[in-house]
Amino acid sequence: MSDPLPPIRPDSDPLAERARIIRERNRMLALVLVGFVVLFFAITLVKVKF
Repeated sequence: MSDPLPPIRPDSDPLAERARIIRERNRMLALVLVGFVVLFFAITLVKVKF
């Protein structure tokens, strides 16, 4: 039977891992916000055009 948990790497730093996760979350949040800006800009253009 295999061990369900992956082996812990001795060189892994929990603070560095947390910082990486926070950076990825911030990038995703930035992409969502940019998407909303583009969406509202497109809606505004369509409303002004018609």
